[in-house]
Amino acid sequence: MKTPIENYVIRCVKALRIERGMSQAELAFRLNVSSGFIGKVETPSLPTKYNVNDINKIAEIFSVSPQELLPNKSL
Repeated sequence: MKTPIENYVIRCVKALRIERGMSQAELAFRLNVSSGFIGKVETPSLPTKYNVNDINKIAEIFSVSPQELLPNKSL
């Protein structure tokens, strides 16, 4: 089970990915992970999630601050 903050980050990344017209496969390639990793992360019932290094790289990929992927207050 993913925690509320993990789900928040995943929703933010997914929204950015869709907004930018990027497929799961393209994000996986740019993040240097397997093609199925993003799908697993975006599936709520699976335990797969992003780590801090992933979040930093995702922020770089989308040209945003890592802070933009995190909530403004604790969840």
